[in-house]
Formats: sequence, C-alpha cells, structure tokens
Amino acid sequence: MNTAERGGRKMTLRQSTADPDIPVGGLAFFGSEVRFAREHAGMTQTQLALATAYDRTYVSHVENGSMLGSAQFAEACDRVFKTSGYFARLAARIRESGHPDWFLPYVALEKTAASISDYSSTFLMGAVQTPEYAEAIFRTGWPREDDEAIMTRVEARMARREVTERQSPPHLWLIVHEAVLRIPVGGPKVMAAQLDYVLERASEPHFTFQVFPFRAGAPAAEVPFTMLSPSSDEERPVLYSETTGRGHINDSQEAVREWAGKFDHLRASAESEADSLRLIHQIRREHECTDG
Repeated sequence: MNTAERGGRKMTLRQSTADPDIPVGGLAFFGSEVRFAREHAGMTQTQLALATAYDRTYVSHVENGSMLGSAQFAEACDRVFKTSGYFARLAARIRESGHPDWFLPYVALEKTAASISDYSSTFLMGAVQTPEYAEAIFRTGWPREDDEAIMTRVEARMARREVTERQSPPHLWLIVHEAVLRIPVGGPKVMAAQLDYVLERASEPHFTFQVFPFRAGAPAAEVPFTMLSPSSDEERPVLYSETTGRGHINDSQEAVREWAGKFDHLRASAESEADSLRLIHQIRREHECTDG
C-alpha cells in the first residue's frame, strides 16, 4: 500500500481498487507512464534526461511521483517517445483536475506572467506552499472530502510551483501579513517546514518577500489580491481577487491602477526585505519551540 507522512500520521495515497499496483494519483500516474514509456524504449533515466534536456534527478522525481513534469518536459517526452501529444495532454489534464473551474483562468494567466505581485492576509500564496501546508488548508476547508479528493487538490497546487521553477520564471513580489506566518496551519512542525521553504525560495533572485508587521496597523488593502503583468506588450496587466467560491479577473485600467497603488502602500509600510527575512527566521524558531 502506498503511504505518505502527512502531519505526523500515515495517510494512504490513492490506488486503484482493481489493481493495487497501479497508481491513480495524478502525479504518480504521470510518473508511472513516463517510466513505462522509458523502459519500453530501453532507456535509462540518464538517457531520458539527456534526450529531454533535463537532469537525471528531475526525471527521477517525475517518475516517483514527487513532482509533475513541466509542460516542456511533457512535450519533450512526446518527441522522444514519438507519441501524438499524449504526455502534454495528460500533464495539462492533471493540472486542471484539482482546481475549481472558476480558478482555471487565473492558473492560465499565472503560467505566462512576467511578474506577479501578491498580498496575502490569511494563507501563503499557493505557488509557495508545501504539500503538508496545502493539505492542512484543504482538510480544514473541505472536512467531508476523502483522501482521494484532498490529494487531487494538493497535487494541483503543487503543480503551480512550475511557474516559479521554469527556466525564465516571473519575478514574484510577495507581501504577507505577519498573521499569515503566525497561524499554525497544520501545527508547529508543518509551519516550521513551510517557513523553511519560504526562506529557501527567498534566496532566489526572482523572489522578493516582505512581511507586513502587526505594528504597522491597518493595511492598505482589506482583502488578499494578486497583480499579474503579462510577458507580451499586447496584453494588459490584470487584477485577481476572490469572493466566496468565485474568482474575479479584472483588466480595467482604472482597477489595476487603484490596486497597484494599494500594493505600493503595502510595500512602503512593510518591513524591508532583510528585516522581513529576519522576522521569518524568528517566527520559524518560535514554531519550532512550540513543537518541542
């Protein structure tokens, strides 16, 4: 039986009732299909890595189901194995399956954005969440869903990391309210690991993290929001926000200017990047001490 550690307990991952050896979780299924195709072609992981212009570790992670291959990797597999777009279609379907329909337009915009500016006041932005953190959010928000449904949501959220890990990633400027860092989502252990991941990503040149501290008082925005600037000069920047069970994409120049101004005010009131990272380190240690 395939299991994984989730929040200090064992959780059974999804498997076929017809054949327990066939993985049906999205990431696991895609990985097994790559492995079957590679073995059928008589290739090693190293040979597939060379043929797709990825490294062997990447191929290994895809095959063992710990990550979903990027769109470029899927297309390369189709080329190497001479399939008619099978891997590209499969990867795209897996990415979509865990998202509600109203969120898919945002996911498409996120994939092609040149820069992403996000203000979070409750949870960290999905593209920088760990699996355990994301699972804790989904289990609280959808307490009646079974493990299969929860893992589908988690897998879809983890696939969004591709945006930040591609060869030419967008610049992500993330402002997080201090409350986001202190809420023990999933417990202190999960939060400490989540903040470790934030600190790891913060060291990359295309990431900027700022913390909006409690002492700064009321923030300029009363709700979370995201600004996306496209890579094409022919497209307009857009504003994304959510209400209960629905996402809103607004490309009106007036709305974009207004909320870009709010983001500027948030940025001015937030801690500097260096002070923000020190605060994250401090809060991470506090979570670790609570766990101990």
